[in-house]
Amino acid sequence: MKLDIRGEEKFETDIEALWVTLNDPAVLKKCIPGCKDMIPVGEDQFKLTLNLKVASVGGSLEGEIALKDKKPPTQCKITVSGAGSLGHGSGEATFALTKQNGGILMTYAGEGEIGGLVAGVGQRILGGVAKHLVKQFFTALRSEIVTVQVPQEFT
Repeated sequence: MKLDIRGEEKFETDIEALWVTLNDPAVLKKCIPGCKDMIPVGEDQFKLTLNLKVASVGGSLEGEIALKDKKPPTQCKITVSGAGSLGHGSGEATFALTKQNGGILMTYAGEGEIGGLVAGVGQRILGGVAKHLVKQFFTALRSEIVTVQVPQEFT
């Protein structure tokens, strides 16, 4: 089953602080819904362990996430893949940051392929769950931005 996710989010911060936040593995571990572990396996590559509940189906997933094609501080591609008791999936997304009215506008777009048990809940329900998980991510991300120290290279 194919899944498309796209949207935009506005942040009241500077572009460098948001970039640093989005590229900090400790922050990502806190913000990714259900993330129990995020272990580095290479530069900008991590093994993930997630515990999620999708509709009435709950379980764990293990996989990998990588940050690629970085253009600091404005653009990055994220690739993910994983499998577990919920099923299997893979996908990629790109986000872009632009300055806008004293804040930052993030636009994102991604697509993935999902199979197994979780795909059985149906496209409409899965799309709703995906939107809910994205909202959870951005809510958590906003609470992390204020705690980031911007490296000297951006100041």
